[in-house]
Amino acid sequence: MKVLLVNGSSREKGCTYTALNEVARSLKEEGIETEIIFIGNKPLPDCLACGKCGETGECVFHDIANDLVEKAKTADGFVFGSPVYYAHPSGRLLTVLDRAFYSGSRYFAHKPGAAVLSARRAGTTASMDVINKYFTIASMPVVSSTYWNHVYGNEPEEVMQDKEGLMTMYNIGKNIAWLLKCIEAGKKNGIPVPENEKIATNFIR
Repeated sequence: MKVLLVNGSSREKGCTYTALNEVARSLKEEGIETEIIFIGNKPLPDCLACGKCGETGECVFHDIANDLVEKAKTADGFVFGSPVYYAHPSGRLLTVLDRAFYSGSRYFAHKPGAAVLSARRAGTTASMDVINKYFTIASMPVVSSTYWNHVYGNEPEEVMQDKEGLMTMYNIGKNIAWLLKCIEAGKKNGIPVPENEKIATNFIR
């Protein structure tokens, strides 16, 4: 089993990475393979709403969004991490998630997902709500912890002083591992993932 941890910060080894690394440490202790993916700090194109991904199965922009979908095909769970900017996740992470979920939501479906936020002071719960909405529209179990999924600190060294935040990250890993093992046990006992119906209703006609 493997979990992808996506670093949506523009800093590869900053506060968000520090939080994700603690989740990864916990997962590894449970025998779960992990990979931390840095989405980079170069400009990324936003979704054009062109609809081409519905025809081809991939975004017309060939970058980290398509790479993430490709990795999602064989992944069993996900953690998306972001710093807080004006009480919302980083724009670069949302750009990647918009395009990845539009083009490849079927590869995320029924796989556990957790949101992880880092902040100097506030805006974490609002940001967590934004990321969680990707999970709830894609039939993904939302992974909680023993407190809100965030750490505090302006630098990685400060995050390492947030003992409760680090404990929360560690417990996210434990909860993901438990869910993955439950899902695996279900498969072995003949419990398939549900076949979900899809109906679109437009309210303005």
